[in-house]
Amino acid sequence: MTTAVHFGAGNIGRGFVAQFLHASGYEVVFADVSDELIGALQAQSSYRVLEVGEGAQDRVVDNYRAINSKTHEAEVIAEIAAADIVTTAVGARILQFVAPVIARGLAARTRPEPLVVIACENALGGTDILAAEVRKHGSADNAVFANCAIDRIVPEQAGGLDVTIESFFEWVVDRTPFPGPTPDLYGVTWVDDLGPFIERKLFTVNAAHAAAAYHGIDRGWVSIREALATPELQAEVRAVLAETKALLVAKHGFDPDEQQAYIEKTLKRISNPHLPDTCERVGRNPLRKLSRHERFIGPAAELAERGMTMWNLLNAVGAALRFDVEEDAESVELYALLEGGASAPALVETVTGVGPAHPLFPHLVEVFELRLAH
Repeated sequence: MTTAVHFGAGNIGRGFVAQFLHASGYEVVFADVSDELIGALQAQSSYRVLEVGEGAQDRVVDNYRAINSKTHEAEVIAEIAAADIVTTAVGARILQFVAPVIARGLAARTRPEPLVVIACENALGGTDILAAEVRKHGSADNAVFANCAIDRIVPEQAGGLDVTIESFFEWVVDRTPFPGPTPDLYGVTWVDDLGPFIERKLFTVNAAHAAAAYHGIDRGWVSIREALATPELQAEVRAVLAETKALLVAKHGFDPDEQQAYIEKTLKRISNPHLPDTCERVGRNPLRKLSRHERFIGPAAELAERGMTMWNLLNAVGAALRFDVEEDAESVELYALLEGGASAPALVETVTGVGPAHPLFPHLVEVFELRLAH
């Protein structure tokens, strides 16, 4: 029996990554620090993944085990030492805490085959981030680290282990780190150049979702679907996507018609009435979403470097700066920064990572000055 150790038993972990590992024939070993999630997985022998959208199917995931990595770390290390593959879906900021356990598992490994490690995070170069953290704690010569891009919308859930998820998915993995054949993973598209696929997803799906959320909550809308149903707001989101499309076509050579079809598919997905996502949930973590290489600042910076238009991306940044949700830690932190008395130029550097020498900098200063004036 082939084994996969998966860090992160949340909705993406259970409903996407673990379900695909299960479909690939792996016994999945969940590792998580949540007593509630691990307890629930240990108490149930299976859970369901409920798809909604075109071609939707209900799927059952069984043949798994679950270990609390906070209280039973030694067991997780032993599982990694014997595993075929390790995956994560914990959030990019948590990878540094997962890394020491993976390093100890690699150190305990006696199998001649290298351990395959794929970080399934919504971040550029997520596996590279994990690999760098692992190497801080020991050698990783007996592992193959492969970056990937994942795309599947998971709305807020009612509770329990069953996961409601959209039927559409994309899991693209870099094949170049593998010295030999790639693992037989269900649903994976293997590519030699992952960069264009990561940026297409980040600058289209994530940019559209976030723009709809920030503009939507700015106007008092609750759900993404309701917000996008208004012509004015949909026009703002389409304007953002027209700018990112121009960059993707110029930079990566995507066919304009194919990229437009990808945009239309994206707008249909995030408007899915069966996935009632809220503007508040999608807009959470604004500091990450406003960082240098993320969905707004990343493409806006490259457009500015090319002398191309990025005004609608800047408009979305302005809406993000007005995102004020007390239940979201990053929203509270962003509000504190904006109200802390710092100048607009200083805030631009702190929040976006764009420096004074960059052509985007003066335009961002204008956006931040407008926010500070209100």
